Amino acid sequence: MANASPIVSGTTPLPPKDTASISSKNGSTLAGNFQSFLTLLTTQLKNQNPLDPLDTNQFTQQLVQFAGVEQQLKTNETLAALIAVQQSAQSTQALGFIGRVAVVNGDTAALSNGAANWNLDIPSDCNLNVSIVNSAGQTVFSGDYAANAGQNHSFTWDGKDSSGALRPDGSYKLIATATDGQGKAVGVSTHVQGKVSSVDLTQSPPLLTINGQTYTVSQITSIIG
Repeated sequence: MANASPIVSGTTPLPPKDTASISSKNGSTLAGNFQSFLTLLTTQLKNQNPLDPLDTNQFTQQLVQFAGVEQQLKTNETLAALIAVQQSAQSTQALGFIGRVAVVNGDTAALSNGAANWNLDIPSDCNLNVSIVNSAGQTVFSGDYAANAGQNHSFTWDGKDSSGALRPDGSYKLIATATDGQGKAVGVSTHVQGKVSSVDLTQSPPLLTINGQTYTVSQITSIIG
């Protein structure tokens, strides 16, 4: 921080020379230059023109501005400390999920041993169309189903494409669309579940790896194992 202090004017007596309660971190705040501020002020008062004294109101305003800026800096320091505490809490929480089976908001699941699983939240009875897309964006399976209203409907894909051939293990995306009896669209939300295999603490918020995909803690809807 530059050592230059603001030019002040006025005739108000100097405050007590007590800076013990003013925090200073190697000049990182204005409090670190408070003595320079007072020195400049004293010099101005000693050398003012008796016939044209300095404006007291202007001096008072500058003191208020100085105090206001210092208070803002202290507030910023407090907020930074609170953010650090929050990030530490998020990291601790994320580490606690390693090895647990979590359900998250998402549409990509892992096909392994001839099975990939999704959960669907369906708000009303509908005609449901499900498409399975591979990592290259190709639709490998599509099917239509009658679905009843309810949460956490389980949908399991056996890994076979529309021709009956078994697809290789990997990540697959489920796209679900639905219409009611009148042909109106019904919103369907998709969830996936899997074991949390790792946590990336270098990101903020931390990222959890589930079935090869990354999710934040806020995307977890439940822990089932």
